[in-house]
Amino acid sequence: MPNSRLPSFKFLIGFEAAARLGNYSRAADELSISQSAISHQIAQLEQQLGQPLFRRKGRGVELTVAGRLLLDSVGKSLEQLRNGLNRIETYMDGSLATVVCPAHIASGWLQPRVERLLQLHPGLCPIISIDESARYIDELDVDIAITTEPLKQPGLFEVPLLNDELVAVRAPALAGKPDLGMVCLEGDLTSDWIGPFLRQHFGSLRKIAIYDDPRLVLDAALRGQGLALVSRLLADDALCSGQLQRMPDFPGLPLGTVWIARVEGETRIPLVRAMFDSLLQFAQDDLGIMSRID
Repeated sequence: MPNSRLPSFKFLIGFEAAARLGNYSRAADELSISQSAISHQIAQLEQQLGQPLFRRKGRGVELTVAGRLLLDSVGKSLEQLRNGLNRIETYMDGSLATVVCPAHIASGWLQPRVERLLQLHPGLCPIISIDESARYIDELDVDIAITTEPLKQPGLFEVPLLNDELVAVRAPALAGKPDLGMVCLEGDLTSDWIGPFLRQHFGSLRKIAIYDDPRLVLDAALRGQGLALVSRLLADDALCSGQLQRMPDFPGLPLGTVWIARVEGETRIPLVRAMFDSLLQFAQDDLGIMSRID
């Protein structure tokens, strides 16, 4: 096809359906057009490309080599287009607001507050993601980002949300138990920063189990396996409910500030701003609760 003039989009839609279904009649039914229309579209496309795209096979059709090559490009392009349309549909939905948050904060701090969030904003449908690779706010994939470091992205309103700390916790049933062992995170043991803290203050405790995910460490503590050193925000719900107790004889290690961000000024929909303000208020309310528990 000299100079690569693009074929009609209608022709490409018909070609993709026929190739995927292996039959002109089924493609016509899917597209709500006649079989003769599909045949005409594909004939026009073959003429424009100068290549046969199908050959007859029984009562259906199969792709030629040229047809397979074209389907690879057309199929990917249509899928990308469908995804783009779905994203636009999500963007236009006035009830959806997306927040991206580190997994341990999402499960330990944010998730227990979702019910309260929905009570305050009955029209809200939050999309909560732990995919931190998508944390940059673009008002399409991400409306609000909760991060362990400032994003420093232009055009953002970004403020501290909470402070986190590595704390020693145990199940109430273990109170007074002699020879209390420890469950811990593998990454903490090998960390240049946390490792020395662990060895200095917890080195005398025998290791019961070592995990590679902090949520598994928390689960082990809830099951009464032993003392656990976990993020204060990850253990927040368990501490507030009394399922775990902080061990005051062991020091904590500050983990720094957690930040929350949205676009400056008006947000994509009013519910984004309302959700952001509520999360900030939850954090303010929690300051007094945390101090009483600790």
